[in-house]
Amino acid sequence: MYKRVLLKLSGESLGGPSGKGLDEQRIAAYASQIVSAVRSGHQVAVVNGGGNIFRGLQGSGKGFDRVDGDKMGMLATVINSMALAQFIREQGVRAEVFTATPMEPIARYYVRDAAVRLLEEGGVALIAGGTGNPFFTTDSGAALRALEIGADAVLKGTRVDGVYTADPEKDPTAVKYEELTFSKALADHLKVMDATAFALCEQGNVPIVVFNIDQDGALADLLEGKKVGTTVHA
Repeated sequence: MYKRVLLKLSGESLGGPSGKGLDEQRIAAYASQIVSAVRSGHQVAVVNGGGNIFRGLQGSGKGFDRVDGDKMGMLATVINSMALAQFIREQGVRAEVFTATPMEPIARYYVRDAAVRLLEEGGVALIAGGTGNPFFTTDSGAALRALEIGADAVLKGTRVDGVYTADPEKDPTAVKYEELTFSKALADHLKVMDATAFALCEQGNVPIVVFNIDQDGALADLLEGKKVGTTVHA
């Protein structure tokens, strides 16, 4: 169903049950799903959040300058991407970390054509550093990179199996959406991705699929065209 995808993972997911730091078992499990997808003929780029290490917006409420806090958050996404890349390489698939601002020799400066070439050669491009600018979330960065590389969809891996009318972890009466439009998601204030990410994906006609990345085989099922999670479309 989808040939080239951009997988968006939250930093909290990489932190495991606590949502903090780096959970090696969880990262290895994500790497296995990504490697399996690549070996099945799909092209996968990855954008990681950084909330397991530092979240700029929350930091501004604790005395950190917002601009500097966002820069610290960008660095957190680089750390997460380096960790995931290592586990992908250990499973025999090439993986490179690209950053929105120059960070050689830590990672490679992001150039769209270089990232696309890597995908076409069977490697995984982990694109870190957000957009390279403060005041933008990694959701916005994921949407931007998805449009740039010509992704067929943004796959947002979360801890729940789709989009609900309320937080299913807190409200047992919450109802799952099988699919919905960008406009309805915005009108109903559903926290799928931020408004900027929605606008970019709607403009580029790139659907967003929200699914439970912690469910074994979920990514493979989704890429094989099975009904997984919630699809948000134009």
